[in-house]
Amino acid sequence: MKLLRFSQAAALGLALSAAAALQALAQSQGFPSRPVTIVVPFAPGGAGDILARMIGQRLEQKWGKTVLVENKPGAGGVIGANTLVKATPDGHTLMIAPSATMAVNVTLYKTLSYDPTADFVPLALAAQTPFVLVVNPSLPVKNVQELVQYVKDRSGQVSYATAGAGVPHHLFAELLKNMTGIRMSPVAYRGSLPALNDVIAGHVPLMFVDLGPSLGLIQAGKVRALGVSTKARVPNIPDVPPIAETGVPGFDAASWQMFVAPAKTPRPIIDKLHSDLNSVLAMPEIQQGITKTGMGLMDSRSVAALQEFIKSEIVRWGTVVRQAGIAGSQ
Repeated sequence: MKLLRFSQAAALGLALSAAAALQALAQSQGFPSRPVTIVVPFAPGGAGDILARMIGQRLEQKWGKTVLVENKPGAGGVIGANTLVKATPDGHTLMIAPSATMAVNVTLYKTLSYDPTADFVPLALAAQTPFVLVVNPSLPVKNVQELVQYVKDRSGQVSYATAGAGVPHHLFAELLKNMTGIRMSPVAYRGSLPALNDVIAGHVPLMFVDLGPSLGLIQAGKVRALGVSTKARVPNIPDVPPIAETGVPGFDAASWQMFVAPAKTPRPIIDKLHSDLNSVLAMPEIQQGITKTGMGLMDSRSVAALQEFIKSEIVRWGTVVRQAGIAGSQ
């Protein structure tokens, strides 16, 4: 009798599991059934916003449903992330999140109201933003090796400009410090443009900056580019070598953007979103649009590989944040 009751329970469990799987499959086949919203946790005009609108337009054509882009800026991406945490997990609300939201904030914030690994499921890496190490032209250095030696000779006397604590401009410089043993002090500004203006004026000698605001200035000779932060060269400035090739082997840093969904989204819908997003990202016109803006392409990866990537990035940038002395500062 006990064996019979166990068999009945097992059969019931299997039936319920099968019913749930069929229901999820039916949901994915009818997905999307209404407009899809892509949350951007920063203000309009940034990399995530540009990508969301570019890719959202193609998803609209693919799905035959409206794709809305909703900007939810504030608190370093926390407000936007909380919006997704509270969303119904049915695939109709997504977020495009940068590395700061998905990795850096874990260590930077004393208390974080979301968990990137538990609250979200990664769908696709959209693009990366390479940064350029630039100096004022009056600085007597022509490459990264010379800069490292210049700073070592003036240990603790050289400063660098940043767009705030914990942002790529700051952390990439801290990574350079950690990998070379040099000592520099950050000077924080309210954004990359004011910081870049002070590098041009010679008030601060150097900074890491994204290509968007700096490309024209590099071409005009207002600042000198010593190296790009990624291992690969950047098509927009092919003559500027990677930092990894000019004195700091292994240096590789970029701000990346990733599409994510709420954690409890049914797996068949996750699989469809993963497939559809990657097919759009593989379109030649989308890839051309990404590179034209100064961003870089990223390889397609499985959902499981993306989950491991997030974990590794949390560990990697957590180390840099702690070494910079800003862990729990927000």
